Amino acid sequence: MQDGKTYTGGCHCGQVRFECTTDLAMVTACNCSICTKKGLHITFLAPQSFQLRAGEDNLKEYLFNKQMIRHQLCIDCGVEVFARGKKPDGTEVVALNVSCIDGIELSRLTLTPIDGRSL
Repeated sequence: MQDGKTYTGGCHCGQVRFECTTDLAMVTACNCSICTKKGLHITFLAPQSFQLRAGEDNLKEYLFNKQMIRHQLCIDCGVEVFARGKKPDGTEVVALNVSCIDGIELSRLTLTPIDGRSL
């Protein structure tokens, strides 16, 4: 399991809930179209470090561009909680919307710029 702290979180309405373990060592500030429009800040987790605790039936999947990342949105409040995809080497990964972690303060995190527009 990934080293770090265990966090809980979820969408705005509370229908989708998760638990994860992460060190939040890298939280992205990506300039791609979806991250820019939604204000997403993502950290990447191994699938075994992420557990969906509630709301699986309350998720809608959104695909765009190369359709490689399966964005998961709450069907009630519309918040994108996480996404599933693969790293360039084929390893499965969960991309967690850090803003969905309970009590998180983005201003206390170091954000890593990512040039997603060029990908």
